[in-house]
Amino acid sequence: MTSFSYTAGPARVVFAPGAVRHLDLDVRRLGATRVLLLSGGRHAEAVEQALGPLLVARFEGAVMHTPVEVTEQAMAELRDSAADCVVALGGGSVINLGKALALRTDVPQIAVPTTYAGSEATPVLGETADGRKTTQRSPAILPEVVVYDVYLTLTLPVAMSVTSGVNALAHAVEALYSADANPITDQLALEAIRRLARGLPQIVSDPSDVSARSDVLQAAWLAGTCLGTVGMGLHHKLCHTLGGSFGMPHAETHTVVLPHVMAYNAAAAPDVMRRIAEALGVDDAPGGVHDLIVRLGGPTSLRELGMAFDDLPRAAELATAQPYPNPREVTADGVLRVLEEAWTGERPQGGSAVPKLTAQVVASFDDAPPRLRVLLQDLVRTLHSYAVRTDLTESEWLSAITFLTRTGQISSDTRQEFILLSDTLGVSSVVDLLTNSRSPDTTPSAVLGPFYVDGPPARPHGVDIAEGLPGVPLWVDVRIVDTHGTPVSDATVDVWQANEDGFYDVQLPDLDGPVLRARFRTDADGRLTFWTILPAAYPIPDDGPVGAMLTATGRHQFRAPHVHFMIAKPGFRTLVTQLFVQGGEYLDSDTVFGVKDGLIVDFVEQQGPTPDGRAVDSWRKVDFVFRVSQGV
Repeated sequence: MTSFSYTAGPARVVFAPGAVRHLDLDVRRLGATRVLLLSGGRHAEAVEQALGPLLVARFEGAVMHTPVEVTEQAMAELRDSAADCVVALGGGSVINLGKALALRTDVPQIAVPTTYAGSEATPVLGETADGRKTTQRSPAILPEVVVYDVYLTLTLPVAMSVTSGVNALAHAVEALYSADANPITDQLALEAIRRLARGLPQIVSDPSDVSARSDVLQAAWLAGTCLGTVGMGLHHKLCHTLGGSFGMPHAETHTVVLPHVMAYNAAAAPDVMRRIAEALGVDDAPGGVHDLIVRLGGPTSLRELGMAFDDLPRAAELATAQPYPNPREVTADGVLRVLEEAWTGERPQGGSAVPKLTAQVVASFDDAPPRLRVLLQDLVRTLHSYAVRTDLTESEWLSAITFLTRTGQISSDTRQEFILLSDTLGVSSVVDLLTNSRSPDTTPSAVLGPFYVDGPPARPHGVDIAEGLPGVPLWVDVRIVDTHGTPVSDATVDVWQANEDGFYDVQLPDLDGPVLRARFRTDADGRLTFWTILPAAYPIPDDGPVGAMLTATGRHQFRAPHVHFMIAKPGFRTLVTQLFVQGGEYLDSDTVFGVKDGLIVDFVEQQGPTPDGRAVDSWRKVDFVFRVSQGV
């Protein structure tokens, strides 16, 4: 089951031909008696007749992008008339002005849209000040009543019907790949797309087609509801930038930019693009939207809207100044390419190429064994999506290939640079966490690390595996039990650690044989004991590609002090883990992300006699019980 939350707006919505004739009833239902009418001119007379004596003032100065100076002028009219209700009759500019007044005064508002912008269905307000458009969201912005009267749209010019309709289409498209998307808004968005794809061509063919106009008007409400419910992405941010900072016309800009932003996001949201294509009845969603606009006679280039090519870099900079959710990573270079393509207006070609390629590669593994098929197919999808989201260049990919080649070349039986890479990228710890979550009653596991060597020398209990190396003597006394506390006898326990300078024996070619490395077997009580030295924090090898990566990214190379353990016995799950010194350095910033709270142990300072009578002045002791689970 998909988990989600959905909040519906509290507005009263009326759909009816001729509904505007009863507007006075909606005003009285709100308890208001004095109306300020905001309008763009069309149909004002019909609304004035419907309001009758309730109408006390008019304001016809609304403009695109809702400049705050215009809002102040309307505020003055609202105050001077002592109006207690605002009726906004018109397109997005007029309705946004009503929302701006409501936000500032909490005056109730009735929206009567005559276009398909959808602003009336949202608690969102975009305003322009000092050449920059900003957006805010508040329940106070949402109109109390929305009246949809299809007759008011019959005189909407075809060109404006097209661009306003594509503006609504943009709301639906971005809702589908929104970070807040949910099954309800998905269905609203897809139905809006279907109605727009069906209705807009009919309006172009016959502007007086009431059925087609009703289809598109309902689509506008559905898409506007999506806009008011979930967050939008790159398309809306880019269009707001072009409108607020460069004076570009609102609906026309949405119309031009939409297919190019869809192409930019296509490979990062292939399932969304597939559903959009199905709703449109086409094979390729970005190209299909462009073709629809061309067929409708809508604008297809920023150039024809008057955008200067030299302004594109500044627009890209402004549109990427603040982070916001989007399926594909938003970069200034990537947005600039979108703007350049939108400026020329050519049909987007990249929208379907990567998804088709990804599908071909994924399908090539269809006959692999089930688990291998899952692993490889998801790896392909993830890698392809990563390349698209980051806008990966050929030189960057070649650098990555070179990096991986060097990682392989430096690896050997005694140095596993690939393991080190996995560790420092946190992948080893992710897999470890997944493994440990399957057996929560056992001792937490930890990464294997790059310095494990299979087949260490078998040693008896009580031996000193440091073999005379300098360091603080450490007595280790541990037990192995199952999840019920029963001792696990005859378990194989491999132990290894670094010396006090931070080097493992395999890093010191002058050493004669393994040291600080041993294999023990537990006794009948599941116990084993041995001497070693107190582990110290140490740097991982920095002379290879992994070290170069850490240096280049400003990360330190140190591991918190620890001793490795690998515990195995037939019939039990092998446990690979580490014990970390309480109070040691880098516990909170271990460079391979291997530290877990349950593995931080007090290596207790000791004075006096040792457990086996060894003569030392001071020493440390660690006691620990490892819990392992049965299974394969």
